[in-house]
Amino acid sequence: MHILQIYKDYFPVLGGIENHVKVLAEGLTAQGHRCTVLVTNPTKKDEVIQKDNLTIIKAGRLVHLASTPLSLKMFWYARQLKDVDIIHLQHPYPPGDLAALAVPNQPPLVISYQSDIVRQRFLLQIYGPLLQQTLKRASRLIASSPAYIESSPWLKPHAAKCIVIPPSVDPERFAKPDLAKVAALQQQYGAPLLLFVGRLRYYKGLHFLLEALPFLQNAAHLLLVGTGPEEQRLKKQVEALGLSEKVHFLGEIADENLPNIYGAADIFVLPSHLRAEAFGIVLLEAQATGLPIVCTELGTGTSYITLHEKTGLVVPPADPRALATALDTLLASPLQRQKLGEAGRIRAKEEFSHAKLLERIEQLYLTLL
Repeated sequence: MHILQIYKDYFPVLGGIENHVKVLAEGLTAQGHRCTVLVTNPTKKDEVIQKDNLTIIKAGRLVHLASTPLSLKMFWYARQLKDVDIIHLQHPYPPGDLAALAVPNQPPLVISYQSDIVRQRFLLQIYGPLLQQTLKRASRLIASSPAYIESSPWLKPHAAKCIVIPPSVDPERFAKPDLAKVAALQQQYGAPLLLFVGRLRYYKGLHFLLEALPFLQNAAHLLLVGTGPEEQRLKKQVEALGLSEKVHFLGEIADENLPNIYGAADIFVLPSHLRAEAFGIVLLEAQATGLPIVCTELGTGTSYITLHEKTGLVVPPADPRALATALDTLLASPLQRQKLGEAGRIRAKEEFSHAKLLERIEQLYLTLL
């Protein structure tokens, strides 16, 4: 098959969807298929990268508005792709809908519906009619969890053609951290360690997590890995709460060091409070490491990954006391942490591996052809 994947960015731009597209592109070409990835380039110049059966087209970027890069050359490149068997579009990326329409002969369209548009309501008013047409045209819609199909006002009307295929993780990568580096991190920051990994964005609920820390009955340190627009506000909140000795901002961590950070932690926490957190691939990374998880119930994929009282604890969003209670429960019981973490490790390997993802995706493509 010749598969065309469309999104806004690709590696080395880092992000959950960007990594997901990379796994699909490299995995499918390794299985003998031909894959073209059509994205924008962070610069105004076009760039075409050829790696055996994988072609990466980075169309020069014209402008960047409301988290949406726009490239007119993307549509020109789409018009040149005349032998595509399947189009796989990552949503949300409104210009991608138009690029998919520009591909000749209109091959079957698969959409990975990663998230509703939550914050940019003005953009949604403009984009809504096009989105409706794109969803209607699609042959299949991929959701990351059953809950998202039920809770999304955009997906639910098309539930008959929805299929659940969650994103994936490399279990082996996170199961084998460097033990010497793990020990050094534990010695540097103390124990037990709570861990958050991700962009410091408005929907991550980190201000609620910081509010929860003074309620803890058990001592713990919190590591925050990542940067983002909320960083300065969170640092001011830490100072105001008198938590400077307990909360550590680690900034961006090199990708190769990430397993060591997970390996040093005792509990992973994702306190997101809005539906913009549609899945949470970091939860898969934590599970693959064998960490127990505390996360929130959003009606999305967070509680699909984290099974309450089986691989972690799921609490209501925007509730600092509920977060503190769940964290205290795990901090007080190393045995429960071990039990939940091991169950998560098994679940990550059986349900969320790259191999499982590629098997599901390939089978879907074949049914459409």
